Amino acid sequence: MRARFRRLRNLVLCFALVAVILPGQLLTASAADGLIVVEPPECVPTCPAPIALADQLTVRSHRVDVMIDNQVATTRIDQVFYNPHSWIAEGTYIFPIPEGASVGKFTMWVDGEPIEANLLDAAEARRIYDDIVRRLRDPALLEYVGTGAIQASVFPIPAGEERKIEIEYDEVLSANQGLTHYVYPLNTERFSSQPLEQLSLRVAVTSDDPIRAVYSPTHDIALDRTDETSVVVGFEESGVTPTTDFELFYSGTPDPISANLISSYDAATGEGHFMLLAAPGIATDTDSVVAKDVIVVLDTSGSMEGEKIEQAKEALTFVLEHLNPEDRFNVIEFSTGSRIFETALQPASAANAAADWVSGLPATGGTDINLALLDAMSMIEPGRPTMVLFLTDGLPSEGVVDVSEILSNVESAAPENVRLFSFGVGDDVDTILLDSLSQAHHGASTYVRPGQALDEVVSGFYAGISAPVLTDLSLDFGEVHVEDLYPTPLPDLFAGTQLVVVGRYRAGGEAAITLSGTVNGEAQNFVYTGESFATSAGADFVPRLWATRKIGYLLNQIRLQGEDPELVSAIVDLSVRYGIVTPYTSYLITEDDIFTQAGRDEAAANSSQAMQAPQSASGAAAVDEAEARGRLADADVAAPVSSSEGADAVRIVGPDTFVLRDGVWMQTTYDPSTMTPQAVKFASDEYFQLLEEHPELADAFALGQEVIAISGGQAYQVVPD
Repeated sequence: MRARFRRLRNLVLCFALVAVILPGQLLTASAADGLIVVEPPECVPTCPAPIALADQLTVRSHRVDVMIDNQVATTRIDQVFYNPHSWIAEGTYIFPIPEGASVGKFTMWVDGEPIEANLLDAAEARRIYDDIVRRLRDPALLEYVGTGAIQASVFPIPAGEERKIEIEYDEVLSANQGLTHYVYPLNTERFSSQPLEQLSLRVAVTSDDPIRAVYSPTHDIALDRTDETSVVVGFEESGVTPTTDFELFYSGTPDPISANLISSYDAATGEGHFMLLAAPGIATDTDSVVAKDVIVVLDTSGSMEGEKIEQAKEALTFVLEHLNPEDRFNVIEFSTGSRIFETALQPASAANAAADWVSGLPATGGTDINLALLDAMSMIEPGRPTMVLFLTDGLPSEGVVDVSEILSNVESAAPENVRLFSFGVGDDVDTILLDSLSQAHHGASTYVRPGQALDEVVSGFYAGISAPVLTDLSLDFGEVHVEDLYPTPLPDLFAGTQLVVVGRYRAGGEAAITLSGTVNGEAQNFVYTGESFATSAGADFVPRLWATRKIGYLLNQIRLQGEDPELVSAIVDLSVRYGIVTPYTSYLITEDDIFTQAGRDEAAANSSQAMQAPQSASGAAAVDEAEARGRLADADVAAPVSSSEGADAVRIVGPDTFVLRDGVWMQTTYDPSTMTPQAVKFASDEYFQLLEEHPELADAFALGQEVIAISGGQAYQVVPD
């Protein structure tokens, strides 16, 4: 044992290799990373200086291939390590295993040679981790506290050479009320000396039950659904330093619409946050699809001449060709005045005639938006779901040109059953007009920037909304009091898509959730029993996702309705707490006094004054702003820490945010005016005893030797020894 500890004297590399899931802890992200611990050469003629964990070997590539068959996951990892030093790197591989993990076959190869591995229990692994922290004066490995480990010797890596390490392991994933959770650790920020040159991750899932929701709270994944019972997800990146573990949730159920709850509760603040995933199947048979009306309002003004009008025609033709048999449609083209394909809504069988009519439309004249939209509203029949697709590339220049008057006119004429989707083509559009129209009528805005293909954007969007299965949605959570739901209002539910709703609750417990809506004019209720709102810490990502959407919603309200001091104050408080940088909180990284309410109030007032300059509703900057705020409001992944200058002074640890101030990592909920921190010396016996008593502090203490973190309402301050 002593000889092994001596080999740990100067550690060189820690890098994420593999993850496992804790049965019974489905919503707790795994902290299991593999470690390659290498030893510098003998002291000939002098000893090399100790090398920090963050300045170690380079990982050239990292490829992960996962097969999940009815909750049995086989993970295969292929990594290439490079030794940039002038000495041979020899060492030990340590793979931390969370307590209770169900890992089956575990195999490891180095350059094709099999490696034997030894299993360490949690107590022995803990002694190794503590020894590493003491010897290196580096707390980075504290995130592994409470885990067992697999240990194996690693072949030497000569100077300037590579070693390929392959891992394969099996695990059984637990499911909670039909929702299965898989985690793979990618948080290598502290453990690789250079960004990863290549990173790819692929997960193929098969299930006996139809797969409904497929969701990652950490990464924007590509999705390929081959049939009801299988799906492939993945992503690829290059030149990156991953800072977030990969997480994947999926549900399997024969129910026509699945609904799954993920929640987290903070006992110290009495706040609960939840996310509800609702997803129908991918089938689009006529029995399950709601019959709808589609009205396309197409700008044919002179500014659309050329490639834009041709792409618009192709997009419109795609829409016409993909109508469902029971759908109806019409087309309105406008410039100076408006012209309608037919005076009444047409059956889907008339789509070819409409496509021929569209192909001959010229681009000429001005832009009478008001008239065209009123014409569209006049032909809508109440009670039947109606989608208005509004495409324009310019500002209103004919008829009514005042934006507020146009909005008022459309609001007065629009029935409740209309869903208006705006497409702004180019940068010379009025973003306030388009976003206000979409928000007021349960739709969404899409901006097609210069260089983008309009036909691809519109056709891709329509493919996602072509088959509604439930409209006019509402949710009831039984005895659990919920509030601050986003999105608001709830959108319709379409085949092959999923609804992600986030919100807050006051007290946890079991609940029967009812999803209500309309199918072809008839009310439908879907009841989900046995769901439970957490009464303790749960999924770390949910509070930040809720905060991301709420900030996006508030920013949009300010942009569309004007600034309100209460909204600005709410944005500032959320931004500081959750580490989400906004136009009002760019000071988050540099402002000294963000830890008291008085300081935040003053910063909010100063930021508000700086934002008072008139903002244009059109132009590239306006479209950029509209897209940025829309992304926050509709986010399915919590906003990342800003990549702007100084962002390395902000860290997200679970649901909490830490900001670096004068060399100290301070939790943003720490208030020096009301809290007295308890000091503890770094790496002292008291330090490790505190971690024994409060293991939830380990991830925060892993940030460095000077940290202020809160547990159970008490602040603890780690100070240098």
